[in-house]
Amino acid sequence: MSKKEKLLKRFLSKPNDFTYSELVVLLNMFGYSVVESGKTSGSRITFSNADGYYIRLHKPHPRNELKRYQVEDVIQKLRELKLI
Repeated sequence: MSKKEKLLKRFLSKPNDFTYSELVVLLNMFGYSVVESGKTSGSRITFSNADGYYIRLHKPHPRNELKRYQVEDVIQKLRELKLI
């Protein structure tokens, strides 16, 4: 099993310690990249892919781990788009 497959499997298990940097790698696997919204975007992060689909969430802080609802929201969005 490749590192990417392991990361996806870990993500789908909805761990409490899934980090923002792991999410960036995971979404890159599906063709998403971070959209830089300028200096005033604060902690709001947008991921976009070539088809024009967006995933929006708040970057976790002060810790780097995503909240459970954020993991569930991303899973739901990826399932809606039939990526997983």
